[in-house]
Amino acid sequence: MGSSGIAAKKIEISGVVQGVGFRPFLFGLACAHHLCGHVSNTDFGVAIFIQGAPKDLDAFILDVLEKKPLLSQISDMVSTDTQPLELTDFKIVKSRDTQTRSALISPDVGVCPDCLKEMQDPADRRFEYPFINCTNCGPRYTIIRDIPYDRPKTAMKSFAMCPDCRKEYEDPLNRRFHAQPNACPVCGPQVFLLDNKGKQVDGKNPAQAMALAAQFLRQGKIVAVKGLGGFHLAVDAANETAVERLRQRKKRPHKPFALMAAWDSSLFHHVCMDGDEKALLLSYQRPVVLLKKKALSKSVSTGPAPNLAPDNRCLGIMLPYTPLHYLLLEKGPDILVMTSGNRSGEPLSIDNAHALDAFSHIADYFLLHNRDIYFRADDSIAKIQQGKVRFLRRSRGYAPLPVDITPPVKDGFANILGCGAGMKSTICLTRDRYAFLSPHIGDLESVQVHNFYSATIEHMQKILDIRSMCVAHDLHPGYFSTRFAKMLSCQGLPLIGVQHHHAHALSCMAENHLDGKVLALTLDGTGLGTDGHIWGGEVLACTYEGFERRARLNYLPMPGGDAAVMEPWRMAASLLYKVYGSGIMDLDIPFVRSLNTSKLAFLIQMMKQQVNSPMTSSTGRLFDAVSALLMLCHKISYDSQAAIALEAAADFEDCRTAAYPFDMKTGADGCLIINSGLWVRQMVTDIKRGVPRGRIAARFHLTLAGMMVDAAVKVAQETGLDRVVLSGGVFNNDTIFSHITRMLKTKGFKVYTHSIVPCGDGGIALGQAMAAGALQGKMNGI
Repeated sequence: MGSSGIAAKKIEISGVVQGVGFRPFLFGLACAHHLCGHVSNTDFGVAIFIQGAPKDLDAFILDVLEKKPLLSQISDMVSTDTQPLELTDFKIVKSRDTQTRSALISPDVGVCPDCLKEMQDPADRRFEYPFINCTNCGPRYTIIRDIPYDRPKTAMKSFAMCPDCRKEYEDPLNRRFHAQPNACPVCGPQVFLLDNKGKQVDGKNPAQAMALAAQFLRQGKIVAVKGLGGFHLAVDAANETAVERLRQRKKRPHKPFALMAAWDSSLFHHVCMDGDEKALLLSYQRPVVLLKKKALSKSVSTGPAPNLAPDNRCLGIMLPYTPLHYLLLEKGPDILVMTSGNRSGEPLSIDNAHALDAFSHIADYFLLHNRDIYFRADDSIAKIQQGKVRFLRRSRGYAPLPVDITPPVKDGFANILGCGAGMKSTICLTRDRYAFLSPHIGDLESVQVHNFYSATIEHMQKILDIRSMCVAHDLHPGYFSTRFAKMLSCQGLPLIGVQHHHAHALSCMAENHLDGKVLALTLDGTGLGTDGHIWGGEVLACTYEGFERRARLNYLPMPGGDAAVMEPWRMAASLLYKVYGSGIMDLDIPFVRSLNTSKLAFLIQMMKQQVNSPMTSSTGRLFDAVSALLMLCHKISYDSQAAIALEAAADFEDCRTAAYPFDMKTGADGCLIINSGLWVRQMVTDIKRGVPRGRIAARFHLTLAGMMVDAAVKVAQETGLDRVVLSGGVFNNDTIFSHITRMLKTKGFKVYTHSIVPCGDGGIALGQAMAAGALQGKMNGI
């Protein structure tokens, strides 16, 4: 402390503190507490020099933590005493670079109420401006090329601010102070409307472009809309003919469409919604939220078209999150289909010319703008299960915010790249206590997605300044992510293969900060096991370093290999063959009668001779089998379609619904095997008796839950473990999730589930990184 009674401190704050109004917040706070000093952005976050009376300094620090801006996240705050300077005010100074970058990048967030109010005010200079934003809202990740987060390093670098915008940008007390995307109709990005031949049809008038796009949507036209992190294909969701036309053109016959709706639209009369679901819908991240459909009377004629989500209990709904979306819903239909704009098998389009080339055969018109999108960000998809947010896809609004993994092994988790799986792909980069998962990349099946995958890794390594020292990958040699990892190993990076379901389990352990050994129930569709078979219905005993497989569903052949995934009738035939052998030809049930006899006989020969019939313990394939057996879904056009149809068909209102009997035995390797024979025979008897398939579907759900819980109990008795993690895409099924969770807790288990990363393959990369970090730490003697 100086002789005048003035104290001074240097404060370094890391976390999400750039592009979220943090410096003007500190400016106002310093002035309110009569303090002098300065603040600047750095590569780790913000650096503050502050001086004044000690009690005012203490109050300032307390207020920083308690009153920080809504979008900010403080991960660390280090304060050190220093000598006062000759200062008379508090200033925001130019950003400075440091040697090590560790600033956290904010995701894109929805438009804030203040900006909406201005946009709807005819007297405001930004009236109906589709790119209005401030430090509390708007694009972030999708427009950033590099850090520190300053305008020249964003997609706004080509838009010179007009005097009015510049004045706002330079005023520390204005909420647009250093809002990098700040703009107005005079100086900022503009929208324009083209037909699908590339001809501009709006008379070069942005307001006319918005009005025409809305008009065309009301007329049932398909409009491609360039948004925040990519393109959507939009159509009036109440127009059944228009929705069907979109399905036909996009060649998407069954997969549910995501919807965007005005908050006061009639759509919300058609779904059930509790307080948690409402809060999630209204959150500034604006994910697609899965809400259960109501059973409305047939006399209700208004509302969404019936072909939006066939054979599905839910509708996926999001509220508008950009000014442009609000304007479209205000001027056009108040419920829109908003499905991804991309060529089949390719990633989301982000470039105007590419979009015209990729889906001009689908869209009638293109509502475009001239602000570049540097990086894609698909819509996040979430639901509420047992009062918690659960992600099916963690992307826009959330990524690339890190998961705090608080490593159980000190220094073991630095600079690891988790390459993810082959489906629903994301990648993971670790640094210190953080694991950064990328936005959704998708299924790694095309060269275009491969390029996007590689570019995502490069981009995230750049903006996070992480240079991978170790690479973790799935065991499946056919995944592009595995081949990519092996390319990196040629550059000298250590390579660690991680079994798919071990990675699932570890991702759940990591987000719940668990150490030591746990039981894991891993239920999903596909994952190569250590025995060369395809797993997916396992009870594992896990640590970060390794696992033991203690129980599993019995193996079934997959006749035709990958064809059995797309044609669930093959798995139904496999399930019956497992129980009845060649006698399935004589079963008098609708499923068998529906099949071509010679085709079924050929399939039986494939399984008998073990030709192109890999073995699987997959829970997903079991769902496929039962769905086809009940004549719900013989072929699929999208992932998990058969399982979703089976869950939708299940009727739990029938008081006679109960689990089928089942049995287990210990295999030669000591692994407990959950047999299908007993319950399948009982199910076939129900089918022969004409029991409603809704009751049979419900009994299957209860049976699967009972089998897995009983297996966990037996393994716990052998191991003494009482902590259980649940992971794998099957836990997106509400019935399976709720029943298994409840039953395990009743049995005395402590149950841990996902709420930060997806339980499906979108969370695999995190588990891979955790396994590799633990093994690296072990090898280093940590």
